[in-house]
Amino acid sequence: MSIKSYIRTVPDYPKPGILFRDITGLLENAEGLREAVDAIAARYSNRPIDIIAGIEARGFIFGTAVAYALGLGFVPIRKAGKLPGEVIGVGYELEYGTDRMEIHVGAVRQGAEVLLIDDLIATGGTALAALDLIRRSGGQVTEACFVVDLPELGGAERLRAFECDVFALCTFEGH
Repeated sequence: MSIKSYIRTVPDYPKPGILFRDITGLLENAEGLREAVDAIAARYSNRPIDIIAGIEARGFIFGTAVAYALGLGFVPIRKAGKLPGEVIGVGYELEYGTDRMEIHVGAVRQGAEVLLIDDLIATGGTALAALDLIRRSGGQVTEACFVVDLPELGGAERLRAFECDVFALCTFEGH
């Protein structure tokens, strides 16, 4: 089966007019989850990557699995107030308001090649905040990788405009 076949579309969630792409079916299916993690790991197995960074929360699922598969460490990028110790943070805009992401100071060494992973790229606000944090930490994002891209919402193009390559395992038209 294709990765896309494990992802269901839930109309009118979380509000009318939204087509929510639910990856729960992919996570629940051992074959689908393995296929997704293996495909991501295979893409990056021969690239000079020093560490994986994942965006809370579903980016942790794929990011840690890929980090394990590639023999790399993992850096969590979390919502404000969730990381103990010294952090740097950045505020960003969401479709319905604002939020803040943080990363531990020193989690990314100067000049490190970082693979950024999350489950889905929509408008790109969260991914751009994560990109900013990694760069402010001294890292270079090799590529931003997602399981799902919603191209009509423009997030991948927004990342590319900030000189960040983007890869997704599958795309869904519509929003």
